[in-house]
Amino acid sequence: MATTNDPQGLAVLPFLQSDRAGSIYEAIGLEPIINCRGTFTIIGGSVELPAVLQAMEAASGYFVQYDELAAAVGERLAAITGAEWGLIASGCAAAIKHVTIACVTGGNPEKLIRVPDLTGFEKTQVIIPITSRNAYDHAVRNVGVEVIEVATPEELEQAINPRTAMIYMATGRGSEEDQVLSLEKMAQIAAPRGIPILCDAAAENLTIPNVHLQRGATLVAYSGGKALCGPQCAGFVIGDKALLTSAWQASAPHHGPGRDDKIGKEEVMGMLAAVESWVTRDHEGEWASWLSILETISATLDGIDSVTMSVEEPQGLNNRVPRLTVRWDPAVLHITGEQVAEDFARKSPRIAIGAADGDGMASVNVTPSQMQPGNAETVATRIKDILCAERPPLSDELAATTLDLSGTWDVRVDYATSSSHHRWSLSQDGNWVSGLHETDYATLEIHGVVEGDQVKLESNMRKPGNWIPFLFGGASQGESITGMIHLGEYQTATFTAQRAASGSKGRRVTIPGGPPLAT
Repeated sequence: MATTNDPQGLAVLPFLQSDRAGSIYEAIGLEPIINCRGTFTIIGGSVELPAVLQAMEAASGYFVQYDELAAAVGERLAAITGAEWGLIASGCAAAIKHVTIACVTGGNPEKLIRVPDLTGFEKTQVIIPITSRNAYDHAVRNVGVEVIEVATPEELEQAINPRTAMIYMATGRGSEEDQVLSLEKMAQIAAPRGIPILCDAAAENLTIPNVHLQRGATLVAYSGGKALCGPQCAGFVIGDKALLTSAWQASAPHHGPGRDDKIGKEEVMGMLAAVESWVTRDHEGEWASWLSILETISATLDGIDSVTMSVEEPQGLNNRVPRLTVRWDPAVLHITGEQVAEDFARKSPRIAIGAADGDGMASVNVTPSQMQPGNAETVATRIKDILCAERPPLSDELAATTLDLSGTWDVRVDYATSSSHHRWSLSQDGNWVSGLHETDYATLEIHGVVEGDQVKLESNMRKPGNWIPFLFGGASQGESITGMIHLGEYQTATFTAQRAASGSKGRRVTIPGGPPLAT
């Protein structure tokens, strides 16, 4: 990488001398992405408000005592939100973890330093409504608690016992008033028993006074990198002061299980600035600007053969952003929504865009909340160009194959630093393959296709709060197949499959005429 020298003779990277948008990433070989998806963590969350950046810069270069900082910020968050207290953490998940620790330890540091070994603890269980199970409840499970799932008020009544530390629920996942196990119903059962309820409202708009606290929640946690447009590595939780005092004890800089969730004073003040700004932001004006972006795109695409467009304006609190859906007939334009999204993801300018295919129609969708000036025109032109391009009709015809994968296969999977042994039991009908996939911990249904010497197989490991896709793509060399596994958010692995040797000759089976005379 080319460098220049500063007056002290130190190497200076070129992006430090340029204010050109994106140059800081291009200097290390990355191309920035136009975000038409919204506040997804994997592409950076939200764009921080100018007030947030100013607060972070103003906080740098000074030193404060962190316990005093937490106390002052707690008071300020209480004043802004009307809640009893507030705590800023290194993300919503970290806040959930700290609160869980607080509910388990009760602020006792001797217990704190033993987490996640809860041997001998009085509080070791967390109740989660089955509709609230999600990937983010790892923050609860990281503490070492036993998760108890419930689906009805009656099951909740039966589940609460002296070991119950708290109830965790994700807002918008069956928590509404008309649901079987709403927040109100849980509060009616939990409050008399002294069981706190933690609401995970990570991607919601902040409400003041807080709607979830009014409905019976004890604490409510939010992400900084979502609607609030604060630091991506920050979040906050508001509610019961005593519990939040214990949660702060479980947070860095204090040593213990939360030390790995350190947050800097700059992010703390940036997060506070985002909450301060929330009450003065022109939310109606922001909504109007988002609709204007979608109108620009719609106008560019108007008149394309078979294309229709619609704008959804959600009224809920979670991910409340308008969204444009562009639909077309893939038999007319010869391309699917998934193909458009894949093209946009891999070719410059790179654009993150939603896609769906079904019921004979293809579509992409645009979420405008994180789009920057000039993006609308770029995105509109890109969509128009790809939909209007000449291409051959889509074909369902599969290339012929002479491969027969029927039988059992021993599969070696090589991850970054370890290997596992899986097994496929497959049957084949023409090009189509189906069967079972045995992993380290599960037996999954697997299906796929063979074309020429190319093999593509898919299975999915799903359990509450988790999903791991196994997408095998490889080439066959007779009795072996080698290739790559795409693991969704868990990156990739390689694999080698060998057809298992045929088993020994079968043996007769004798069916007894009655019960055994001896065991």
